[in-house]
Amino acid sequence: MANPKIKSSAQTAKKSNATAGRKPAAKSLYSKADLEEIFRRFSIQRPEPKGELEHVNPFTLVVAVALSAQATDVGVNKATRALFAVADTPQKMLDLGEERIREYIKTIGLYRNKAKNVVALSEKLITDFGGEVPRTREELITLPGVGRKTANVVLSMAFGQATMAVDTHIFRIANRLLLAPGKTPDEVEQRLMQIIPDQYLYHAHHWLILHGRYVCKARKPECERCVIADLCRSPEKTWDIPAPLVELPAQIIGAEAAG
Repeated sequence: MANPKIKSSAQTAKKSNATAGRKPAAKSLYSKADLEEIFRRFSIQRPEPKGELEHVNPFTLVVAVALSAQATDVGVNKATRALFAVADTPQKMLDLGEERIREYIKTIGLYRNKAKNVVALSEKLITDFGGEVPRTREELITLPGVGRKTANVVLSMAFGQATMAVDTHIFRIANRLLLAPGKTPDEVEQRLMQIIPDQYLYHAHHWLILHGRYVCKARKPECERCVIADLCRSPEKTWDIPAPLVELPAQIIGAEAAG
């Protein structure tokens, strides 16, 4: 079959109280029916998507996400696997000390500054929050090395809140697909939160991240493997027949994935 070039031109997920205060939907190139279908397909393909950063509790999740800035999840996991085995609480991390933390994470970009942040955020968690990871964005972003994206990941993965953590994959997808175009991550986050159907919001950021990581790749999107190829409005699209809509094998996260 000839490659059909374009002419120019989901299972119910957890809801959160966060959806109650959402603003009216922003204008989108995609109709409400299109958006429902896009995320319905993602929900069938990956019923229970997961973040790919290894962690054992909310504290190690905060550390892992903070370390992942300008680094890959695979690279962070390799470094933190041994680190979290010996320091999985703020106090244990402080006891380890900045110099030894550096030794564990020296394969990660910007590791010196990140080690300082890990020590500083551990101290702040102990002095300001009784050693517990706070459950609000406002409190989370007061931690050294923790920005809005990191806070959103923690709120979602550790505390089950519906958030949109806009990383490089989501920022690219939102703009490339003209799904929720924006000049900044904050703009993209706001627009996605407005247009994503409520019942799919909890898992939406994982679906978009995984779609960007494995299908709609940065250098060259693999449109023939895309389950939403017929709905996609991207000018870069090279295929408009959707891939078979089947559930993918369960994700393997952690040591098993490393072999």
